[in-house]
Amino acid sequence: MNKVRVAYVCVHNSCRSQMAEAITKALEPEFFEAYSGGTETKPKINQDAVRTIKKLYDVDMNQTQHSKLIDDLPQEFDVLVTMGCNVECPFIPCKHREDWGLDDPTGQPDEVFLQTAETIKEKMLSLKARIVSGEIDLS
Repeated sequence: MNKVRVAYVCVHNSCRSQMAEAITKALEPEFFEAYSGGTETKPKINQDAVRTIKKLYDVDMNQTQHSKLIDDLPQEFDVLVTMGCNVECPFIPCKHREDWGLDDPTGQPDEVFLQTAETIKEKMLSLKARIVSGEIDLS
């Protein structure tokens, strides 16, 4: 089976979508090919998110990722995940789309970032399980 190409999309591509990309690459690199993008960008990734991912997964997102526009991503995905930013994303061809409805942890204490990371991990693993079981058909 080819890797499942997943895109995580949020407004600024600086926090939740970046965390999802990093967590997916850290935990499921053999199953998913993960990307993230936004309808706008920030000059740098949220440093609280960077610190959280470094603590949990020993991945320095400042070195491995950067804020990018949706237009900078490959144009076809198996799965498109919006992070809950209540934004209408431009059309991106995909076989399955879902919204995770995550609140933005920006400006919140570290515990909120840790909980956001845990929620992203759980949702990503659930996504994988639903694909493997055939509940989500990517054919």
